[in-house]
Amino acid sequence: MAPPRTSLLSHERYPVVLFVLLIVISVLLAISPHDRADWALENGLLVIGVGVLVATRRSLPLSRITYTLIFLFLCLHSVGAHYTYSEVPYDDWFGALTGRTLSSITGADRNHYDRLVHFAYGLLLAYPVREIFLRVADVRGFWGYYLPLDVTMATSMLYELIEWGAAELLGGDLGVAYLGSQGDPWDAQKDMALATVGAILAMLVTAALNWRYQRDFAREWAESLRVKRALPLGEDELRRLMRDGA
Repeated sequence: MAPPRTSLLSHERYPVVLFVLLIVISVLLAISPHDRADWALENGLLVIGVGVLVATRRSLPLSRITYTLIFLFLCLHSVGAHYTYSEVPYDDWFGALTGRTLSSITGADRNHYDRLVHFAYGLLLAYPVREIFLRVADVRGFWGYYLPLDVTMATSMLYELIEWGAAELLGGDLGVAYLGSQGDPWDAQKDMALATVGAILAMLVTAALNWRYQRDFAREWAESLRVKRALPLGEDELRRLMRDGA
């Protein structure tokens, strides 16, 4: 009897399919990038992130939704790395389709592709963070929505610090290209705000679906906010530890 056929959409094959697609896209976008040094710099974090996903695929296989969201974000990032974020010609693409540039419609005076990707960072990656929290840290209720938002905000801030440090260290045109602020003194704050808005939307949608379909949603939410340890920690806990360890 022949073994059952495994669909490309199975939990085993689907991540492999996305991985192959990502490699193909990355190879194509590696051809004649706008700035080779900036392309290499931008893709450093992508390689690290994909490496972690590959290394943990068997010990922590993620859902197909999570892999899809991560894949979409990495595709957006790869396009930005190819052109440099401040030079992505989305206006030309939009104009070729509609006859008018997007900037002429919105009145934008800068390239906003970096803004889109920062928003997508929160919108697309907050749910994968939530899945990890639920499965590894076993968080529930309120914390299953707040902690992914918190991590998204913290990592967005950390990335802005990395950008700033790299720009200071590299200097010159490469530092300017990697920073991508386009002369906006509030660029970092706006990027972090957009990532936060994206994550809030992702968690609101997730909460709405769970509220609709999860029977114990309200009970789980209330239980997550219940005080689990009546005694205070801090110096009181230290005193107890010292007493018990004596």
